[in-house]
Amino acid sequence: MRAVSGKRRLLPLVCLLAASCGGTDFVRSEWEAKPLASNDDWLEGAPPAQAARRAEAEPAGIRSAETFRNTYYDFPTEGTGDKKAKVFDARCNAIASVTQAFHDQVCLQGSGRLASGETISFAARDCTCAAECPKSGQKICFEKLDPKAFPTGRGASGKAITPLRTIAVDVSVIPLGAVVYVPEYEGLKRPDGTKHDGCFLAEDRGSKVVGRHIDVFTGDPALTKAWNQLVPSNTGVHVEIGAPRCAHLKN
Repeated sequence: MRAVSGKRRLLPLVCLLAASCGGTDFVRSEWEAKPLASNDDWLEGAPPAQAARRAEAEPAGIRSAETFRNTYYDFPTEGTGDKKAKVFDARCNAIASVTQAFHDQVCLQGSGRLASGETISFAARDCTCAAECPKSGQKICFEKLDPKAFPTGRGASGKAITPLRTIAVDVSVIPLGAVVYVPEYEGLKRPDGTKHDGCFLAEDRGSKVVGRHIDVFTGDPALTKAWNQLVPSNTGVHVEIGAPRCAHLKN
């Protein structure tokens, strides 16, 4: 999945655009902080405004929920430009020539949409044929997927993932398939104008999603920026695993 940036950056709020997405077994969040000395270091220095929002959002039955580190990942779409880079499958066969910008995004995020409309998703790391990903240092190979079956990528369980529903988790802490409730996200606007109910489904994982850490799949880089402004990365959120109010996601 991912590992990058320095101190948490607050970016200008952007419009909530239509969603897309992607994902698999490694960290790909551009909003993630540098590796931390301990799993609790990110709790220090959380802004008072975020703490106040958390207190207001936390219903009576959620006070025992644990605090988790929070980050985001998305699903880039290839734009126009010179196709000077290549993406390969796990056998080192070339899948497509792509723009350098798209290559550098998709190798971090894990899944993305080619200019042809096809979806590619993570297949393997340490591929000798692949160029090094600038922000992760990994060499990633991909697999072509049916865009109708996987319009926004594939999760660790092999199923399609869904923007603003899927989260990546450490499966030793939150099992794949578990529902979780995060009060800090309840009420946030989704691209269609409706409000989020704070419910998510653990459908993905990542090599750098470790311990008490959830990685929210936004499906769109612009939406990542917007939600990162509203609930900044690494400030911490409350997570109730197996919340009854989110049972509808299991259907």
